[in-house]
Amino acid sequence: MTKERFWVVGGEYSCLAFKTLKNGAPEVMGPFETRDEAKDAWRRISDRTRSCATARYAIATEQLVLPN
Repeated sequence: MTKERFWVVGGEYSCLAFKTLKNGAPEVMGPFETRDEAKDAWRRISDRTRSCATARYAIATEQLVLPN
């Protein structure tokens, strides 16, 4: 049996090429049980950093294999 969990990952990058994070490590929020919960968190952080052109966040999916 498999289960999905969702994470919001990102942060402020050093330039608009979005290759290197300013702080070195990404901000990670979650886990969220549903994509909708993750999307709500993504929307909140994206709205908060809207004025920062070098901030970027995405929703990542994790596939868990659960024992039977």
